[in-house]
Amino acid sequence: MSIESPVPLGSSISPGSQNGPWTRHGNTCSRRQKAARREPGISCARQPSVRSIALPHQEQLSVDCRLMAEELRIIVLEGDETGQELLEQALRVLDPNVVKVPVELEHYDLSLENRRRTKNEVVTSAAEAMREARFGLKAATITPEGKDDVGSPNRLLREAIDGKVIIRTGRRIPGVTPIAGVHYPIAVVRMAVGDAYGAQERRELQNGDEIAFRTERISRSICRAVSEYSFRTAGRIHGRVYGGPKWTVSPVYEGMLKEELDEASERHPEVPYSPVLIDATYAGLMTGAADAPLVIPALNRDGDCLSDLVMPMFGSIAGAESVLLAFDEDYDVKAVMAEAPHGTAPALQGKDIANPMAMILAAAALLHYAGELGHEGCDTASRAIYESVLEAVATGVRTPDLGGHAATSEFTGEVIARVRTKIDIWASL
Repeated sequence: MSIESPVPLGSSISPGSQNGPWTRHGNTCSRRQKAARREPGISCARQPSVRSIALPHQEQLSVDCRLMAEELRIIVLEGDETGQELLEQALRVLDPNVVKVPVELEHYDLSLENRRRTKNEVVTSAAEAMREARFGLKAATITPEGKDDVGSPNRLLREAIDGKVIIRTGRRIPGVTPIAGVHYPIAVVRMAVGDAYGAQERRELQNGDEIAFRTERISRSICRAVSEYSFRTAGRIHGRVYGGPKWTVSPVYEGMLKEELDEASERHPEVPYSPVLIDATYAGLMTGAADAPLVIPALNRDGDCLSDLVMPMFGSIAGAESVLLAFDEDYDVKAVMAEAPHGTAPALQGKDIANPMAMILAAAALLHYAGELGHEGCDTASRAIYESVLEAVATGVRTPDLGGHAATSEFTGEVIARVRTKIDIWASL
């Protein structure tokens, strides 16, 4: 599918495919529904097509995978609370009977309980599997606060697959009024590793006072990847590279990213470039609507905070997916992990009211990249999912966060029905 299509391509890069300045991405929350624990090094291959998962009015179609493309292997990273529940909704959509693409799902239990039990060995095993398979779909997970606890699996996964950037694109949600006059998509392209995450910290007493220290690091190769990908994305969506770090205050550390952005601008003179300090970037987003799609390159923590501002500007943090990308030496994608940009929402667990949009769109993003990497039928399935999600919202099927009354499972059922129809119709044309 062309990136210039009004329908998102299926990933953060899709933000590029969205003709607007703002973009989305995100994680979700979930509920643990496992009867047995899984060993860290052993994956549990659960085929969603083994059981009927569609709603009663949806016909279960028989799919002969021998007639379809080479089987797509996806590493499923299970999570916590509502994160797990929303992952399960996305897997309903990924059923081969729905998308007409042969999919092998290999599950790893990354719940907090299992990470503690295995001392994070399950995270290592999942990362190794994802490096090999190249595709991962992750549920939101709980990050414990204790410094001696297992921490977040995200940094470990990102480093293990050599992830370079995370892209989250805020886009308009049909029927939902955005704030601050936002119209065009906004894509936030941030560092996937380094910066404040994984920094070395310590405290010590000096002259009767307690002093805290933190040593952060970034690399030029990561700065170059963020810069190059930002300009390529802006070029695809006919947008502008906007924003930047606080290079005036930190010319050595944050200035490294600014240097790479300036050099990328010279390599891509056709792409408009408006370097702005990070604090002015926040102010600019809230005080003036852009006249074109925006791509905002950022340090790791700046981008994390920035994307949590951008996506709600379009109506909900659950309105877009988050995509981690690993590149080869030519900055072509070699591995992808998609997720929702939000957390585990424990207050919504078990209530069937959480918005599954971001998690379903994460699955669509994964299929988009699989199509780009040669898996037949995945591009079609990705577009069908993107269109079906946005059409469902446009016709009034919305969860409470978007002002509707649809249950989580009801929204997913509506998406599945629409995906089936689209793929069947397109196959006849």
